Amino acid sequence: MSLEASLARVVARHDELASLLAAPDVVQQQDFARLSKEYADLTPVVEKVRALEKLRHEMGDLAELIAEPDGDAEMRALAEEEFAALKARQPDLEHEVKLLLLPRDAADARNVIVELRAGTGGDEAGLFAAELLRMYQRYADLHGWRLELMDVAETDIGGVKEAVAAISGRDVFARLKFESGVHRVQRVPVTESGGRIHTSAATVAVLPEAENVDIEVDTKDLRVDTYRAQGAGGQHVNKTDSAVRITHLPSGIVVQCQDEKSQHKNRAKAMKVLRARLYEQERLTREAERAAERRSQVGSGDRSERIRTYNFPQGRVTDHRINLTLHKLDKVLTGEALDEVIDALVMEDQAARLAEVE
Repeated sequence: MSLEASLARVVARHDELASLLAAPDVVQQQDFARLSKEYADLTPVVEKVRALEKLRHEMGDLAELIAEPDGDAEMRALAEEEFAALKARQPDLEHEVKLLLLPRDAADARNVIVELRAGTGGDEAGLFAAELLRMYQRYADLHGWRLELMDVAETDIGGVKEAVAAISGRDVFARLKFESGVHRVQRVPVTESGGRIHTSAATVAVLPEAENVDIEVDTKDLRVDTYRAQGAGGQHVNKTDSAVRITHLPSGIVVQCQDEKSQHKNRAKAMKVLRARLYEQERLTREAERAAERRSQVGSGDRSERIRTYNFPQGRVTDHRINLTLHKLDKVLTGEALDEVIDALVMEDQAARLAEVE
């Protein structure tokens, strides 16, 4: 579909929604919220489309003024200057419109489940995984999001073997989906007496949170085990079987939660993680079936893919998918400069998707 046809379709749909919402007695209550959201999502697109139409109309008027053979020379000079300014602005505005017309990932507005696991590197990998968890906590704070720790297995020296956290807020998945993959760290470990640089790794998986309507889980497909919650070193956190482990028998997915003292609350949290994993599994299967998964520099999102290196001796962070290097290691780890990396990944993703439709 051409750009002009796409613009016309979007404006027509926006006008149609405005008419429907103006007569709420015609729209069923359950549809009203859905249509309102669609209208709100289309409004910024239509505003940009109308700005482009206005620019084109003004350029047409100026072109006519410039072409008048008997026109005032001073007015013609002013018109030519203004026409040149509008013409320079036109490509940027058209690009902005094209970006807004790109279909959004249906999961972009979702909250997420973030899973971190220490990889190769022993204790140092666990310490690095703990630093990544703190980075996402600070990043969430900066964006006004809420991070809730759902399960964590710590090491004896303050590291993290694995952790599961829920992050809720506006467009969380849209920002964090590029974090899935292997994160590598290069530095001298605190346990290293010889001053040698070691390389360790941690894996991050970002899963869009599933709604109950997305995934139906049959209780017959679940095996639920309870056990005593444990902390670092194996000491008992409580004396009751409050921790919960759920195995989804058809898929073999295993989730667990021991963060709460209540077995009921731990089970509810574990089910939230299970639904997220099943939803992600189904989402990726659908994308593969439709051949819609993009193969670009942003990468496939495969968890085995090394996506980023944090080099402490040089104070740099390198994202290998887009060959971006920032000498702002400290600020990335505090969440302050993480947006610079994510913004670059978003732009690269947009460029790749634009190339597919143009």
